[in-house]
Amino acid sequence: MTAHFWVAVGQIIMIDILLGGDNAVVIALACRQLPANLRTKGILWGTVGAIILRVILIAFALTLLQVPFLKVVGAILLMWIGVKLLVPEDDDHSNIQGSDKLWAAVKTVIVADLVMSVDNVIAIAGAAQGAGSQHQLPLVIFGLLVSIPIIIWGSQLVLKLMDRFPIIITVGGMLLGWIAGTMFYSDPGLAGYLPQSQTMHYVWGVGGALLVLAIGKFMQRNKSVEA
Repeated sequence: MTAHFWVAVGQIIMIDILLGGDNAVVIALACRQLPANLRTKGILWGTVGAIILRVILIAFALTLLQVPFLKVVGAILLMWIGVKLLVPEDDDHSNIQGSDKLWAAVKTVIVADLVMSVDNVIAIAGAAQGAGSQHQLPLVIFGLLVSIPIIIWGSQLVLKLMDRFPIIITVGGMLLGWIAGTMFYSDPGLAGYLPQSQTMHYVWGVGGALLVLAIGKFMQRNKSVEA
């Protein structure tokens, strides 16, 4: 239970809140045609299935990130996810089909969550890297479990807070940039070419955060000019 562990837990929870808003929408749409007495079961089982699937995906991601230069690819993807958080596009959920059958609705939630989980998986795997190899998977499971009630019951509150305090989204994007920078720096394939120290670890993290902020602001400006 080190400071690195709790920092990583906080990062995972924040990532899930920022990137998990769509999950609440998908759950609601998939379960909207269920009878009232089955909706709670549909939400519960759909969420449990989606979380178990995500833990399995992240376990694979944690293993793959040990392969040389895959962290570089993950860092670039994560950087882009951070930028997209600052410059969001309109999401179309019209293809999410509701069902009046419990297990059909649960399947819809799990499949849709699988398709939408790439950003969460990369970001959470990157955050877990900072806690040490012996803590990574337990940390991921703990962080996801803590974030479940926040996503399900607190999503509307979180969305309202983000609308009222846009700085939350900016900080979240910069957090993803920080994780991307440290992920890039810690790639096993680059270890022989970059000076290794705790100071440089922070320098690359700060650099990643500032790069996401700069690209995000630039794209925001271009988007407002085009509008």
